[in-house]
Amino acid sequence: MIKIASPALDDDEIRAVAEVLKSGMLAQGAKVEEFERAFASYTGTRYAMAVNSGTAALHVALLASGIGEGDEVITTPFSFISTANSILFCRAKPVFADIDQATFNIDPRLVREKITPRTKAILPVHLYGQPCNMEKIAGICREHNLALIEDACQAHGAEYGGRKAGSFGAGCFSFYPTKNMTTGEGGMITTNDEAIAGRARMLRSHGQSERYLHEMLGYNYRMTDIAAAMGICQLARLGEATQKRIENAAFLSGEIGSIKGLVPPFVAPDVKHVFHQFTIRVTEDYGMTRDELQQKLREKGVGSGIHYPLPIHKQPLYRELGYADRLPVAEGAAREVLSLPVHPGLKEEDLRTIVRALQVDQR
Repeated sequence: MIKIASPALDDDEIRAVAEVLKSGMLAQGAKVEEFERAFASYTGTRYAMAVNSGTAALHVALLASGIGEGDEVITTPFSFISTANSILFCRAKPVFADIDQATFNIDPRLVREKITPRTKAILPVHLYGQPCNMEKIAGICREHNLALIEDACQAHGAEYGGRKAGSFGAGCFSFYPTKNMTTGEGGMITTNDEAIAGRARMLRSHGQSERYLHEMLGYNYRMTDIAAAMGICQLARLGEATQKRIENAAFLSGEIGSIKGLVPPFVAPDVKHVFHQFTIRVTEDYGMTRDELQQKLREKGVGSGIHYPLPIHKQPLYRELGYADRLPVAEGAAREVLSLPVHPGLKEEDLRTIVRALQVDQR
């Protein structure tokens, strides 16, 4: 089976983790600080704060940006549920703006329509590794004095206008095993704002400003040195791995573009798409449904994924909370999207196998 994702770990990570275990310093130590410095440098930001998951990064970034009870945060309905749930964690309200048909990212034109006196932040998601239109979104934030929190959990190394994702506002990254780089589990917050950085450091560690001095309600969101040691190794190879993803995506797009009914990913101008996912649309012209195609791929030994089969506003939790939005572009995408393997571990024959599997049984 050609896997939809395959974490790239080698002897460097094993040695790095072994050194941490031998040192006896396992949690929030020198390796975490080293990883934070390296990640801040990589993203072009002044500060980076490591946490234990991408969800924790989102939660802390929102709180550190002053989001609280009764506030509204505009975000996308087409993402993993942690994006919106992190807003609920703050006792704030997610407000959903529909997505762009081509990129699957939040549509800046629709964001403006959702702003109310209660709006305090915009939380765009750089979905699948493609940055949102940050010129327009950052402009809206400046115009209305709104906090900008970037969900860059799928966008390590992605760029908009030559700037790295996570450098426009408070950036949030995930290092889950399927991401473009992994620490096993973990996350990172990036910012150029000293005040946000200071609050984030306290929030991740029970609100401590110094040992046993607790100034605010905080959480146990610390990263281990074991995770950080892996992250340092992964970050060093991220550029090479990203280039391989881009090359794999270019090959697949070139081949899939000639198959009737399949729409390869659109890459917006002035962005670097890092292809956390290579996500196609399966339209009515293909001759079988998206779910039928996924079954055929499985039979041919090709893994795939649906990211995401149900938009957040349609999830049972959000229906129970009273959400009844009609967001047609996100709802249509949920019926058509299918993610194919694109990870750097794929060989040329794997890529050709994927293309052949897509061509079978068309009618």
